[in-house]
Amino acid sequence: MPVPVEPSDIIDTSRPSAARVYDCAIGGKDHFEVDRELTRRINDRVPAASSLAVANRRFLIRAVRFLAREAGIDQYLDCGSGLPAAENTHQVAQRIAPEAQVVYVDNDPAVAAHSRALLADNDRSHFLDADIHRPAEVLGARLVREKLDFTRPLALLHVGTLHHYDEERGGKSAADLVGEYAAALPSGSFVAFSHFLDPEDADGEPARLVEAMLRAGLGTGFFRTRDEIEAMLAGLELLEPGLVIADDWWPDGPRRTPLPPISRCISAAVARTP
Repeated sequence: MPVPVEPSDIIDTSRPSAARVYDCAIGGKDHFEVDRELTRRINDRVPAASSLAVANRRFLIRAVRFLAREAGIDQYLDCGSGLPAAENTHQVAQRIAPEAQVVYVDNDPAVAAHSRALLADNDRSHFLDADIHRPAEVLGARLVREKLDFTRPLALLHVGTLHHYDEERGGKSAADLVGEYAAALPSGSFVAFSHFLDPEDADGEPARLVEAMLRAGLGTGFFRTRDEIEAMLAGLELLEPGLVIADDWWPDGPRRTPLPPISRCISAAVARTP
């Protein structure tokens, strides 16, 4: 089980973090009052806004299950892994393929502390403290090269990560960033991907409200258009059903209640490299 988050010199508890707000939104326990306050404010303005995070997490679980069971993938590079919760990538994958290797990558101090504690007794799951917005550093890291075999297919996970990438500060487009990762993957590898979506219509106002509040509270949180998201997946073969809202990517079963309107504001896809 994850150890409780404790304030420290390296964990800033005076302002919310993307990882901890996400943890709060999916019902986790590893966050502070400042994270809960931002989550509450967003949900007060946009009812069920936290369903974006829940849909994202459920997509991750379904995608990894598909990759392990149907695609036969037994090695995973999980970028921007976030705080450990129930059904983490290694737990889903190793339940199907016990020898699967997983490398998590994040540079949030709370994520690093929790992940190392969770993975201490699992010799097939590893944590790399690195900036996922610097693909060359991640891909060239000794841990990545030692634990993942780049001579055969693997899975790259960028699930709910790049809507926190600021192109102006990053110096390259989000499409170029994903392309740099994808170009390094062996042929026949897979990319699991999700991103906040701006529907670009009158019903997209909730997305713009959430974006404004995330940008004010976190400094990140971009709702990009479908064209912008499709550009990030250029050159990859999208598997059925293509780029869809996260809840519609091979759901586990029929829905008994309608999805909240905000749910159409996060998209997801699984793609294969040439």
